[in-house]
Amino acid sequence: MNKSKEPLGSVAQTEPTRKPKIIWLNVSVFVLTTTIALIGVPLYGYLVGFDLWHWVFMIIGIGYCGMSITAGYHRLWSHKAYKANAVIRFFYAIGGAFAVQNSALHWSSDHRLHHGHVDDNDKDPYSAKRGFWYSHIGWMLREYQSHRYNDYSNVKDLQQDNIVMWQHRNYLWLTLLVNFGGPLLLGWIYGDVIGMLLVVGFLRLVISHHVTFFINSLAHIWGKQTYTDQNTARDNGFIALFTFGEGYHNFHHLFQNDYRNGIRWWHFDPTKWWIKTLSWLKLAKDLKRSDESKIERAKATMLMQRNIKKLHLAGHPRSEELINKLKAEYEIYCQKLTEYYSAKRDWVLLQKKQLVENYENHEVFEKYQQWRKQLKAYRKHWIGFNRQLLLAHAA
Repeated sequence: MNKSKEPLGSVAQTEPTRKPKIIWLNVSVFVLTTTIALIGVPLYGYLVGFDLWHWVFMIIGIGYCGMSITAGYHRLWSHKAYKANAVIRFFYAIGGAFAVQNSALHWSSDHRLHHGHVDDNDKDPYSAKRGFWYSHIGWMLREYQSHRYNDYSNVKDLQQDNIVMWQHRNYLWLTLLVNFGGPLLLGWIYGDVIGMLLVVGFLRLVISHHVTFFINSLAHIWGKQTYTDQNTARDNGFIALFTFGEGYHNFHHLFQNDYRNGIRWWHFDPTKWWIKTLSWLKLAKDLKRSDESKIERAKATMLMQRNIKKLHLAGHPRSEELINKLKAEYEIYCQKLTEYYSAKRDWVLLQKKQLVENYENHEVFEKYQQWRKQLKAYRKHWIGFNRQLLLAHAA
């Protein structure tokens, strides 16, 4: 490497790093919509007033935008977590234009880069390691990665989808049509054009934007790392409440092709319920689910790693002994998981082949039930052991 030589006594001049160019279209859209939502809506409400139907149609609009992004742009097109027929894909394409978050092709390309290079400040389009503001909205305000804006080489599969490409080619006029035409038509029918445009048009759009943006920002900052600590993604049930189930983000980053984000029945994940309902109606198929044994093993691994760190930090005199015991218990638990899920798979396959007449007496079913009981008992032991371990190192 060549090094420039400065004259004795001179001060080396360092050229300041130039900030990327501002994307004035994006800045204008965000400033205009936010200003109207924060000033225009309250002012009109004070001078004229709104009624229940303004808010009902706004909530419906937020739901349509949200589900089009989470079930369509995200889980269908970005991650191929399931397949949907043309009617549902068209429904998502229109809803995506209504949400004003770029075309499905562009959005999916960005999102696949995010997962492929998560937290890499140079390659992740909205890296959380660059701060809340950047990952929330800042990344869209300047040309931070202009070299890839028209590079869709990572979404070649989506370029075979006629609906995706139709929306991509016609995105601008579709966006204008549904965002202005829809509220204006609704207002004309209802008898309050300006009120519907303000609430269903502008306020709905601002709320929809930030609900989605919180997945990129807040869901990488606030919550638990239940399954992995190899990235900043977090699980947070509260965030899931207003992001259509996307708050279980730590799970999603490790098991990104699963059609679910909230995997337990009690997890609030309306996107999961919507996709499952579509499958019952024969409008969606091939719903992908991650291997349950891998999910449980990931949880156990994280629990073990957290407790090992705590033992090291505590400087307990028996820390090495306790860590070895923890690792031994972990290996036993993982073996139990493998055996149980292997028996469960055998039983499910047998049922699918319809080879079982008296299943309650079948040896495969008996083996499955046996491992189920053993795993249930050992899971309690595993959790109890970890609790006792913490008490031991605290003593």
